[in-house]
Amino acid sequence: MAGSHRKAAGAEIWPQGTTAAIRRSLNIYRRDRKRERWLDAWYGQFLSPGALAFDIGSHAGDRAACFARLGARVVAVEPQPAFARMLRMLHRRDDNVHVEQVALGATAGSLTLNINSENPTVSTLSSDFISAARGAVGWNTQTWSRSIETPVATFDMLIRKYGRPDFVKLDVEGWEHEALKGLTQTLPVLSFEFTTIQKDVALRCIERMAELGAVRFLASLGESLAYDCPTHRDAAAMAKWIEALPEAANSGDIYAFAEH
Repeated sequence: MAGSHRKAAGAEIWPQGTTAAIRRSLNIYRRDRKRERWLDAWYGQFLSPGALAFDIGSHAGDRAACFARLGARVVAVEPQPAFARMLRMLHRRDDNVHVEQVALGATAGSLTLNINSENPTVSTLSSDFISAARGAVGWNTQTWSRSIETPVATFDMLIRKYGRPDFVKLDVEGWEHEALKGLTQTLPVLSFEFTTIQKDVALRCIERMAELGAVRFLASLGESLAYDCPTHRDAAAMAKWIEALPEAANSGDIYAFAEH
């Protein structure tokens, strides 16, 4: 999730004095029982026991943990080494949670991940995302001071390994469209994050999901876990909704459904 008011501080690597920062992320995302119940109620509309869920951009893994509580098999994708290691530790006794320390992209290989050490939830592969954040309201304190090389896989590779997911959560800080380029098949439901500093990325994602067979869309602003409107939109109407959003809306998630 995006924006300084939605993201928690953390750390990009485990051993160099980052334990306290990671703990802050855990306190926000993994230790609030009321929030857990809220998440379970929301994502329960998409997942039932035995379903397969992909959590792409897992960070502290609050969504992955929610999906597991709902009885789903979970693939948590997180390129930042500290958070991937943390996820493995937290789920070491759960055979239904698999952690992949990779990013997703159009093709397999490796890419540079720009690390925001103070706020690692907005670490990103996208230089355009960093440029858009500079000077933008709510983003002007964000800095990306380090970089690491990360392996890159594709959606199709994950599907070949684990199967076709019933639900996907995609949250990769301006890299969503690049990740979707590596997907070549229709999925039942996929949510992707958008930000108002990069509406163009959201518009390309809507177009891509329509190409992949999505026929209806819903949107949720911020961390509300509520639809802005209960009426489904087609791709064109959802694009118009994005274009009309004020910058102060900051961010949210779009849900793309293949089924009627």
